[in-house]
Amino acid sequence: MRLGPTERDRLLIFGTAELARARRARGLRLNVPEATALIADTVCEAARDGLRLAEAIAAGRAALGPEDVLPGVADVLTEIQVEAVFEDGSRLAVLPFPLRSPGSGDGPGAGAGDSAGAGDPAGHGAGTPDGADADTAPGAVLPAGPDEGTDAAYAPRPAALSLTVRNTAAVPVSVTSHFHFFEANPRLEFDRAAAYGMRLAVPAGSSVRFDPGGIRTVELVPLGGDRIAIGFAGLVDGPLDAPGARAEALRRAAACGYLGAAASDARREEGEA
Repeated sequence: MRLGPTERDRLLIFGTAELARARRARGLRLNVPEATALIADTVCEAARDGLRLAEAIAAGRAALGPEDVLPGVADVLTEIQVEAVFEDGSRLAVLPFPLRSPGSGDGPGAGAGDSAGAGDPAGHGAGTPDGADADTAPGAVLPAGPDEGTDAAYAPRPAALSLTVRNTAAVPVSVTSHFHFFEANPRLEFDRAAAYGMRLAVPAGSSVRFDPGGIRTVELVPLGGDRIAIGFAGLVDGPLDAPGARAEALRRAAACGYLGAAASDARREEGEA
């Protein structure tokens, strides 16, 4: 049986989650990868059981509390993003402060309406060692001093392209920072050819939400590194800059009904004629 990147990632999450459950059953407190996998697996299984997005997120946030993890984990684990398969298709589930607040209960809906756990990091301070300041907690982000300057290698990259995107779907669509934007949800209508080899110009790990029927302008920058797109929607699955790769990806996108691809493909053919 041949497994694609999505299936391999799902098995990795499941295997790590099972290890976390076994260690938790032995009375051990979990580290960051174990807690992340267990919560992500809970969300994916809730989606597989037929729950809606909000219900799956609530189930994930009820899975673990600060008492279940090692000291400092609650301060580091501030957000989990996992793509799960629901009855209406794949959706990105975003869980801010995914550990339930102390005393919120263990039921499947625990944490769903808990404002402290949903938006206030103070609700998860139980993971901070006694006497530790928030600025010295494990994983804390410390800003540079006035004389330390900024490393140019980490400075934000200027946007290379502004693109207008319209969401024609009846549900919100979220696209993460390093997703190959050309392969984003087929119900997003934009110039696919222009977005080839590009990603959102937003901080790593963040995402942009497109509301149903909404139109918004996004900034894109070229994908860096070796510029190899593996997985995503399977429209490229290889080097982005290989000869003929862009034309073939546009052909596949148009054949699969990706909005904006057919028009882009037609303009490309007119330009070559």
